[in-house]
Amino acid sequence: MTLLSRRQFLQHSSIIAAAAAALGPSAVAEEVVRPVRKVGPNDRLRVACIGFNGQGKSHLAQFASLPDTIVTHICDVDSRLAADGIKRVAERQKVEPVFVQDLRRIMDDKNIDIVSIATPNHWHALAAIWAIQAGKDVYVEKPVSHNVWEGRRIVDFARKHGRIVQTGTQSRSNSGMRETIDYVRSGKIGEVKLAYGLCYKLRPSIGPKTETPVPEGVDYDLWLGPAPVKPITRRRFHYDWHWFWDYGNGDLGNQGIHEMDKARWGLGKTTLPRSVFSFGGRFGYEDAGETANTQVCVFDYEDATLIFEVRGLPTKDFKGAKVGNVWIGTNGYVVSPSYDSGIVYAPDGSEVARFKGGGNHYANFVQAVRSRKFTDLAADIEEGHISSALCHLGNISYRLGTVNPAVAKNRDVAEGKESLERMLAHLEDNKVDIENLPLRVGRKLRIDPSQEKFVGDAEADQLLSREYRKGFEVPTKT
Repeated sequence: MTLLSRRQFLQHSSIIAAAAAALGPSAVAEEVVRPVRKVGPNDRLRVACIGFNGQGKSHLAQFASLPDTIVTHICDVDSRLAADGIKRVAERQKVEPVFVQDLRRIMDDKNIDIVSIATPNHWHALAAIWAIQAGKDVYVEKPVSHNVWEGRRIVDFARKHGRIVQTGTQSRSNSGMRETIDYVRSGKIGEVKLAYGLCYKLRPSIGPKTETPVPEGVDYDLWLGPAPVKPITRRRFHYDWHWFWDYGNGDLGNQGIHEMDKARWGLGKTTLPRSVFSFGGRFGYEDAGETANTQVCVFDYEDATLIFEVRGLPTKDFKGAKVGNVWIGTNGYVVSPSYDSGIVYAPDGSEVARFKGGGNHYANFVQAVRSRKFTDLAADIEEGHISSALCHLGNISYRLGTVNPAVAKNRDVAEGKESLERMLAHLEDNKVDIENLPLRVGRKLRIDPSQEKFVGDAEADQLLSREYRKGFEVPTKT
């Protein structure tokens, strides 16, 4: 394709947006909730999978393999993926699904029972709410939202309309993880007042910022959806959107959401914290990415603290975990180095117990769809909302911060000092100059958990939501 200039791109996008508006933003109006198809106990539930280039491939495989579901539709804005998606499904269920490029047509189809969503983050909430309005049950990938406000809106819609909505944090269905959490909360390692979530996952440079054309076969207006119309400024169209604020939430809200969820689960916390503080930056290279590749977040629950650490450069583990968790008790500690395992240690470091075992998160979802009880879900949407919101809060503190090299030089932070020390040692191992480190030190933000808003900070409150593009607004009425 010919590379478009910025002016040509914006003109082209305006034409597309106008055409979409003329066709109507969606067949699911804010005031209309469609009736639910009656499903008999022996009927196979009909599934539509929206987004199947990354994690969505797992959705295709799982729903096409379960005995009481059949994938009837697959949907993606990238039509180039259609043939591969159809083949993947047909190989498992021996019946080809229908490919649809526009997810709004999925919402229109009253014969679809379940919608699974594995789109980019900025689409998760709106797609889920549209599906709920259309009378469908929903499996939505993590994070369930792009911001705090829209996550709560999914919960509100699910409860009012009696829909079953599962979050894609599959650790909650794994027996080894459930046994680990039970042990953490049993009192056997004493009082647990500190939990770590770790996302030490290698993330190389994504290359310099450069305007690139819309890939052939991609409906870019639909890909943008709620997000503002802007040119593509990354070389790789798919996946690297994670590192741009308009679409993703950095690794804190990408891989990190799994470990954030487990950290909170182990502490037994069911609300937002009383405060949040974050610091970090994008270190080791200069590229097109906007989000932090090195970050520490401190969440204060008054009687307990949750600390989350992101590292995208090569790193050592922390107490045996890289992508996982550590819970510190007064009489020992527990390490979870994976989605389905945990190891218990005595204060002297000797091993006490070990747990490991998997589960089927999709089967758990289908069970709840059958029972019509959201309490049967391993990862109900409200659990997904709270854990996703923690990621968003950490990023809000970070984004409202200021760059201050003196903080790293003096090792001077009010909270998370031990994590700062280890982070700086990690950066030194990667030959990063910490004497002049452009460390972004976030704003400490007080939170009212009952209102899910900040206390006395209107600027921070503005980042709890976003401005939605016309035709793609998250509904306010339930």
